Amino acid sequence: MKTSKAGIELIKRWEGCKLTAYQDSVGVWTIGYGHTRTAKKGMTITQEQADTLLLEDITEHEKFIARYVNVTLSQGQYDALSSFVFNLGGGALQKSTLLKCLNAQDYQAAAKEFDKWVYAGGQKLNGLVKRRAAERRMFEHGI
Repeated sequence: MKTSKAGIELIKRWEGCKLTAYQDSVGVWTIGYGHTRTAKKGMTITQEQADTLLLEDITEHEKFIARYVNVTLSQGQYDALSSFVFNLGGGALQKSTLLKCLNAQDYQAAAKEFDKWVYAGGQKLNGLVKRRAAERRMFEHGI
């Protein structure tokens, strides 16, 4: 599977786009739509570069879903996981109860697990609460 247009829009909405590098809530240099791999202090990019980096990053994160998820997913479930992994990384998915529930085909329990991933730097962040709620809706209802 691939992240759909709706999934890409979900990621864009929650990541936002900044064409000048900044430090995120835990101090990681970030640019574009949450791109961190090559971001550094003082860096600037164009909107076209931000869009390209986003698609490259999504492709990299999709590899984690393919590697760790062993069940059939709806497009909405896949898109929600794509946003989750984009934000938290493949390691978070690999070690998560969300993945354990999902691979046990307990989709309802897996959906509830999104609500637990709302902390950054030890603090509960309102933005993450809202993002996880949107991912859970996408997972459960495809919207």
